[in-house]
Amino acid sequence: MKPFTMNNLRLAIGLLIGGICLLTSCRHDIVYSEFVAIPSGEWDENQLPEFAFNIADREAAYDILLYVRHTERYPYQNMWLFVRGNRQYMDTVEFYLADDRGRWLGDKHHGFIEMPVLLEENYHFPDTGRYYFAVQHGMRDSLLRGVTDVGIEVIRVKNER
Repeated sequence: MKPFTMNNLRLAIGLLIGGICLLTSCRHDIVYSEFVAIPSGEWDENQLPEFAFNIADREAAYDILLYVRHTERYPYQNMWLFVRGNRQYMDTVEFYLADDRGRWLGDKHHGFIEMPVLLEENYHFPDTGRYYFAVQHGMRDSLLRGVTDVGIEVIRVKNER
């Protein structure tokens, strides 16, 4: 094994700084990112997390992602969401949180599972201004346990596909 040298230290620091710059440089495309906590991890069907953001460039394309954070207390494999917005936007989304064997999908962090769901891809907002979205769960249980947060992220697409 080679001894540790100053050149190795400089290389390691350079790689670390380069990696951090690379990871953070992509963040400038995020126009909006917000999460709403669900009290006690039990989402009432009448509780509609709301999100508001501004769009300054109507010519640009955007990806809109929904996020659901949950725990292993969540009792189902899938979830239905109703998404409503101003300017005539409505959508119904079904997605899976677990595979057929019951293994959770998504990213696991400290006892929570975060599942991103692509709501819109390459979406063009009809005009500039303020947009509002509200999210309601569409499950049979009026009180949906195990859900801790709901979020929306709006990302400006660099190159239209």
